[in-house]
Amino acid sequence: MLDAKFAFVIHPIQIKKDVARKYPILGKVLTEPMINWASQFFPPLYISHVTGLISQETGRETTGWLLAVPFTPPTMLSLPHKRVYRKIIGCGKMAEKLGAHVLGLGAFTSVVGDAGITVAQNLDIAVTTGDSYTVAVGVQSLFAAAEQMGITTENATVAVVGATGAIGKASAQLIARRAAKLVLVGRRQEATDAVRELCQSAMRGRELVATTDMNAIYAADLVLTATSAVGAVIEPQHLKPGAVVLDLARPLDVSVKVARQREDVLVIEGGIVEVPGAAADFHFDFGLPPRRAFACMAETITLAMEGLLEDYTIGRDLELARIERIEALATKHGFALADLRSFDRSVSPEAIARTRQRAEDARKTWQPKPVLP
Repeated sequence: MLDAKFAFVIHPIQIKKDVARKYPILGKVLTEPMINWASQFFPPLYISHVTGLISQETGRETTGWLLAVPFTPPTMLSLPHKRVYRKIIGCGKMAEKLGAHVLGLGAFTSVVGDAGITVAQNLDIAVTTGDSYTVAVGVQSLFAAAEQMGITTENATVAVVGATGAIGKASAQLIARRAAKLVLVGRRQEATDAVRELCQSAMRGRELVATTDMNAIYAADLVLTATSAVGAVIEPQHLKPGAVVLDLARPLDVSVKVARQREDVLVIEGGIVEVPGAAADFHFDFGLPPRRAFACMAETITLAMEGLLEDYTIGRDLELARIERIEALATKHGFALADLRSFDRSVSPEAIARTRQRAEDARKTWQPKPVLP
C-alpha cells in the first residue's frame, strides 16, 4: 500500500495575530493595512512538517506539510481570481515537490473563484476543499450541542445562514431529515428558493422557509452559519434565549459581542475534530489545542490514510453520498468529534449548565418576535 502524504494550505485570518504565529517581529511591527498590502508580494510559504498521525485502522503513520498562501481574506476578495489562483497553485506546486499526493485547501482558499476546480486542473496531485467532512462534523456538532442544551432536534426550529453556499446547502439537506422546521437564509432570494426545493422532499411536509431576512433566525432553537463574509453577520439581537449557534465560517460569522452580551445562548465553533495518534504534532500553532484539527484538514489527511488519491470535494455542489463516505472513512481511521469550543476556548459541561440556567431566566421576559437593531 502506498504511504501517501498530504499538504494543507492555510492563510492568515486574524491578520496580526496569525502573522505573528510564524513571524513574531513582523506581526508586532506591521499594521493590518501594511500586512494586507505586503501580502500581495509574498510567495507561497512553507510552514511546518506534520508528524505522528497514526491510523487506528492500519497502524501506519501518515505525514504531511502545512503550507500558506500569504493573502488575507480582504486581499483575496479584492484581487482578480486569476491572481489568487496563481498563488494557491504555487502552494500546490510546492506540495508536489515535497512529495505530497493530496492537497487540501483551507478557509478562503477553498471558496475563492470556482472552489478548487481551477486549482485541481493545474496540478498533478489530488485536490480537496475538505468541505464534505466539514459538513458532516458540523452537523454532528450542532446536534451534540443541542442535546447538551436540552433541545430535541426533531422538535426544533433550525436555521441555516449562508444556505446558498456549498457548506450551507449541503448542511441544510442533512438537517432537513430531522428538523421540525427549517429556515434557510441567503443573500439572494432566487438562490435561497433553489435550496428550499432541494430540501423539500426530506422535510416531508414540515415547515420550510427561505428568506433573505437575518431577523428570521430569531425564531430558531438551533442555528448553523457558514457564510463567506469577511465580517460578522450574527449579532446579539438576532438570537433568542437558549439558542445554540454553530459557526462553521472562517472568519467567524458570529460577532464577539454575542459572547459579551448574551450569556443565555451557546455559540460553538464547528468542524473541529480530534486526530488519531498520541504523538500527532502539526509543529505549528494555528489556534487549536494539541491533537485537534479542522475537519477540512482531517478530510485531506483521511484521503491520504485511505490512499484515496482523487479530487474529492471541489466545486460548489457537494454530494451527500460523498459526505457520508468521508465521514465513515474518517471514523474508520480514528478521527472523532472534539470537545466543544467557543471563541477559541473549550466549553465545559458546567459552562453549558450555566448557559441553560440563564436561558431559563431570560425566557421569563422573552417575547417571540425579532428585536431590531
